[in-house]
Amino acid sequence: MAAILIILLVVLTVVALPTWDYSERWGYGPGGIAGALLAVVAALTLAGYI
Repeated sequence: MAAILIILLVVLTVVALPTWDYSERWGYGPGGIAGALLAVVAALTLAGYI
């Protein structure tokens, strides 16, 4: 379960980066949120809560 969450959040982080023309005006907000979620899930996984 935790591995699936981490893989999903890594994919969301890469997809949310503003590298495509339609997403340049988004800034780093979506990628930052996905990266923060990734860090939280990784920390919870390492701590043994997930």
